[in-house]
Amino acid sequence: MKYLKYKCLLAIILGCSLSGCFDLTEEVFDRVDSGVYYQDENSVKSAVATIYSTGATSYAEYFWYMQEFPADQVTWRVWNGGQWGYDEGEKFIFSIQNWTPDAKIIRSAWEKAWTTIGLCNTLLADMGKLTSADLKMTDEKLKAYEGEVRTLRAWAYYNIFEIWGGALPLNIEPATVDAELPPTADPDFDTSCKKIYNFIATELDDCYEGMVENQVNRMNKAVNRMIKARLLLNAEVFIKENHYTECAELCREIISGKYGKYELAKDYRDIYSINNTECPEVIMAFACEDGKLNMGWMRMTFYPYNIWDYFGGTYSQSGWNCTCLVPSYDNAGTVNELGGTQGATCFLDAAYGDKLGAVYERFDDRDIRKKNYSYDKKNGYSGIFLKGTIKANYGKGEPLKADADRDGQDLAYVDQVGTFMNLGRNLETVMSPRWGETNSGLRLVKYPVYPTSAAIDFQNIDEVEFRLSEVYYMLAECEMRAGQADKAKELVNEVRKRYFSAGDWADVKDKPGRGFTAFDMDWMLSQWGVEFLNEGRRRRTDLRRFDKFTQGQWWFFGRATDDGQLYPAKRDRKYEWYPLPASALLVNQGLIQNPNYK
Repeated sequence: MKYLKYKCLLAIILGCSLSGCFDLTEEVFDRVDSGVYYQDENSVKSAVATIYSTGATSYAEYFWYMQEFPADQVTWRVWNGGQWGYDEGEKFIFSIQNWTPDAKIIRSAWEKAWTTIGLCNTLLADMGKLTSADLKMTDEKLKAYEGEVRTLRAWAYYNIFEIWGGALPLNIEPATVDAELPPTADPDFDTSCKKIYNFIATELDDCYEGMVENQVNRMNKAVNRMIKARLLLNAEVFIKENHYTECAELCREIISGKYGKYELAKDYRDIYSINNTECPEVIMAFACEDGKLNMGWMRMTFYPYNIWDYFGGTYSQSGWNCTCLVPSYDNAGTVNELGGTQGATCFLDAAYGDKLGAVYERFDDRDIRKKNYSYDKKNGYSGIFLKGTIKANYGKGEPLKADADRDGQDLAYVDQVGTFMNLGRNLETVMSPRWGETNSGLRLVKYPVYPTSAAIDFQNIDEVEFRLSEVYYMLAECEMRAGQADKAKELVNEVRKRYFSAGDWADVKDKPGRGFTAFDMDWMLSQWGVEFLNEGRRRRTDLRRFDKFTQGQWWFFGRATDDGQLYPAKRDRKYEWYPLPASALLVNQGLIQNPNYK
């Protein structure tokens, strides 16, 4: 089922020799000579597999924190009087947009980011010394591998470019430690952005021709073109240039099948299920398998510690219990026994009228995803949320019990965040994520979790990185920006229609939905959020491009305060780029901090 079998790549050989007298002179060999290690295609494949494994795990956790927590859909929620899950503010600072160069997660992201790029640089340098004959393969195959690794490097660079922008160095030679990284690409931040943008664009254009097509667990030709389309779509953010027309042209080529044959999935579950490599919408997914590359632990962030009583599994993975969806309602009204209130006001309605946030209520009530996650052997799984009283065995058994502030009570998730028991801080109409309870905020089940009886390990579901619906949405946005709202609506609806019955769709398709009066840019941004909820992209390809990341209002921003902490409706624009970690600046004197953090 998987293309890649993950192995440990032998990286260091230590040599020593003995003579009549002991020679204690140290001689260290820090790399295997390429001509020795690379003997055939399998040795190249093994090295490439290591890069995939490293890249997937490097970007799965820390970059997800930095893209989702500061945005308007997912939050790191603290509970039990504001103490549990606070963890010295390590993740909480992202939810309130208040980080510094000393943030631990920013440092960890930086350190991990260069590992993938470094492996790509090393392998490309080694392959440059070898011929196809040396590797017992054809010229075409060798070119395909080179294109694959160059695209992997471009993908990794694009990810860090979204985070640090022009503060980055342009590192395309083998380096092993931070201090060996080159200096920032240019002392001027905008000029540096342009240099890095041009490098990624040129690299992608130069290597896609010989790449493979329709191999889902590899960087393929369509992936290469999608990364280029992402770059063009976000060009105004990166280099202050409008490239929407070129982006639209490239998207049309991808949809037409020029770079591989793909089509939208009729059943959305095919994208995330155990055999998703067979889904025609999936363009590229990281091959996951328990004991090899395991991404299952990052799918546990939303769940309580006793979640296996609900899912009916016996896995070793544990729920994190700290992540929830941004609430749709304030805390007004009469407090319920199990938390939340009767008579609360939705942030989509007057007097709020938010165009952002309020995740659950962005979904139409007729959307087949808008129900609690369940599974049965005959029909598979359905629904993607956990809301209300959570009972064992997919809602058929006894209620699960809450912990901490509501220890021993029935666990009932509410679409609100607040101290309904007045523990740690009295209940206020709107409160920050510091003041939740163990049952505050709805939970998400984007990838299915199968019961043990199904004999399907959820940890073996491949992690989708690129899918065709993104191309439809990119093209739709380009049409919207060109004044073609009807064309944009049609493209988005090509994706949306799978979430409704035929009868419901006839009514839904021509209505922009709750909180909107027209198919406009606000609606387009909302649709990005609904389709790609929790897929690690909300800050990077959505909010920033629409100038809503620091300038948009949702939930507690502009409405709540904590002791000594203000949460303005519009935040400081310096947070639109992340700072280089202070530790990196100490070891590499050539790096130049993002201007607004100096």
